[in-house]
Amino acid sequence: MTTETLELAITFPDSTGWRLLMFERVLPIALWSIAAVLANRFVNWASARVTMRIDAEFKNSDSLVRSESAKHQHAVIQVISWVAIAAIYLLAGYQIIVALGVPITALVAPATVIGAALGFGAQRVVQDLLAGFFLITERQYGFGDVVNLALTGGSTAEGTVEDVTLRVTKLRNTDGEVITVPNGQVVKATNLSKDWARAVVDIPLPTTVDLGKVNALLHTVGERAFQDPYMSTLLLDEPSVMGVESIDLDQVNMRMVARTLPGKQFEVGRNLRERIVRSLATAGISVEPLTDTVDPRTETPQGGEKAAT
Repeated sequence: MTTETLELAITFPDSTGWRLLMFERVLPIALWSIAAVLANRFVNWASARVTMRIDAEFKNSDSLVRSESAKHQHAVIQVISWVAIAAIYLLAGYQIIVALGVPITALVAPATVIGAALGFGAQRVVQDLLAGFFLITERQYGFGDVVNLALTGGSTAEGTVEDVTLRVTKLRNTDGEVITVPNGQVVKATNLSKDWARAVVDIPLPTTVDLGKVNALLHTVGERAFQDPYMSTLLLDEPSVMGVESIDLDQVNMRMVARTLPGKQFEVGRNLRERIVRSLATAGISVEPLTDTVDPRTETPQGGEKAAT
């Protein structure tokens, strides 16, 4: 065999070599890649079906708020799907490396160096994953909860939980904005809708008001609110009057509180404020503090004696 013939044989292998290359290298790589993509889509489809079923059960039920178990199930499904997708791509990557004929033992040393580099460079990611794991297992909050999160650096984030994964929590605030918070940055989580909530209504009144009369009016407002067919579904018990909460120079503040279903404290608070304003207006009681008005020409408070010059 001449040199030219040998070079052609090396450059253009025979049909047997091409078949071996296809069946031992190219075909397994293509099959594992396609299988990984299909498995990823199946996991996303299955998780979406399960979450839709949970949401449908809530919408078809008579309950006004999600149960704690439903919130936890929603969060756990998101985590399971995330872990499953990561495992699928890791397995596919391993099989592709094997199909390429790369010895795994030869990758131990490079993998150690890369792992150490990632360990230093991805400390925050690892912190987020660990924080997310404990956040979900401890059921600090779940899908649909109204939370206030204190973050590192002194900032805060408040809104309704729309998604919880091992790495991030997504909130939607009252302005409709979606806030993505890494779980490792959460210093304190305040759940405003776990088990039950409390609506707090402060009523500012002038210091000259008859507190006994106001107290009786507020008790009547609480009784009527608890007897209302719609409000009774939101309230866990009758609203109670706590009395005078604080005293300022020209006004006193009375407080009424009510235990409500999770997440319904804002609606109950608005309803109670409306009822209180109407009741006080009917009784001729103003919620604005009394202030003296001064005539600039005489510098005399109206209703009083002329100021000394």
